[in-house]
Amino acid sequence: MYDLAIIGGGPGGYVAAERAGAAGLHVILFEKRELGGVCLNEGCIPTKTLLYSAKVLDYAHHADKYGVTVDGAALDFSKVFKRKEKVVKKLVGGVKVKMREAAVEVVKGEAVIQGREGEGFSILSGETSCNARNILVCTGSEAAVPPIPGLREGLGGAVVTNREILALEQQPESLVVIGGGVIGMEFASFFNSIGTKVTVVEMLPKILGPLDDEISAMLQAQYARKGVDFHLSCKVVAVEGNEVVYEDPEGNTCRAQGDKILVSVGRRASFQGIGLENIGVELALNPAGRPYGVKVDEHMRTSVPGVYAAGDVTGFSMLAHTASREGEVAVNDILGKEDRMRYDAIPGVVYTNPEVAGVGVTEAEAAKKGLDCTVLELPMAYAGRFVAENERGEGLCKVIVGRTDHEVLGVHMLGNPCSEMIHSACIAIERKMTVEQLREVVFPHPTVSEILKETVFTLE
Repeated sequence: MYDLAIIGGGPGGYVAAERAGAAGLHVILFEKRELGGVCLNEGCIPTKTLLYSAKVLDYAHHADKYGVTVDGAALDFSKVFKRKEKVVKKLVGGVKVKMREAAVEVVKGEAVIQGREGEGFSILSGETSCNARNILVCTGSEAAVPPIPGLREGLGGAVVTNREILALEQQPESLVVIGGGVIGMEFASFFNSIGTKVTVVEMLPKILGPLDDEISAMLQAQYARKGVDFHLSCKVVAVEGNEVVYEDPEGNTCRAQGDKILVSVGRRASFQGIGLENIGVELALNPAGRPYGVKVDEHMRTSVPGVYAAGDVTGFSMLAHTASREGEVAVNDILGKEDRMRYDAIPGVVYTNPEVAGVGVTEAEAAKKGLDCTVLELPMAYAGRFVAENERGEGLCKVIVGRTDHEVLGVHMLGNPCSEMIHSACIAIERKMTVEQLREVVFPHPTVSEILKETVFTLE
């Protein structure tokens, strides 16, 4: 009898397995593909590897701005993708080592919950059968492919998702991205930097939907200057071969052609086919009454005692770092440690060039919620390090604070390297720090992170 069976070896599953194993629990982990899940194999890590190569190329092309001459800078598409595979393989190997060190038994294969048995639950994966007192479901998500005529039919040909585009052998001359969210914009950034003609078709009136409006607009303007074509408030109605057919805001029928068409309109929780119905696990329903994920409480417990869920399968905060923390919360609950999941300080990052990062409420969200707050903002150029390292760059730091108590409610940034700075804001929000407390924190000089302190000093 295992103490814990984990279904899914992504950031939620393998982190939970490591924590549980280190705490002395007898753990078995099922993964049908490769350890690391979508994030490590088909998402976060491979895309960031590609984006870094693109960033190096950007620096080389504009090195003269820094007094450096680089002749003949070019990107070898094949070598870049081979390096991506090398990075992924190395990190997957690292996860395997962690599982061995935590004495976690790993089974490669699809796992299905058969039902209750004795003190726990029975699980079957191929010829492997086991019983476990507790189950943690971390089956993640898959790319959403909406029922647009010609879209599904084109998969495997001109149409690709994040999985297929990471397996390309040749650079496309042109790319149409359906969806201007985080994944869509990161791929748009990479292919734009390496010389592919990129067109983005987005249904909403802005890119990066939930992110700060002003920062989204600034990023769009920068990429428009780089040659990316944006068609916003446009509804895709069909895909015909290599063409995306869409309606513009005036109702006109338009077409965008690309050697490849990336469908990037979000992700859907993967909760089908794993036997949840065999033990009566309740699903979360959207306003239309359709299930979108596994229903959990703040301890990551499902409706069935002893069964937990973490990560994208809940259909809520579909981010790798959220999944890892949720997995930790579930394990702590099994161990009897007081812990609960909080979502007020979950950071979001877009790894374009320049980067975007944010945490907490945006200005628009604050207004919608009726929060009495003040918006503080400064250009990134107020940080000397930013000016020294971003000759062509423009950026912004916004801090949302309560008007009465001056508590930090949200921080949103545009500019490199805000992905490495946003954790300071996460801590401030998590610990409910005020502007006055944040002002007393000593930031190293010169760093771009000083912009956060400079911004909160603008509060009168």
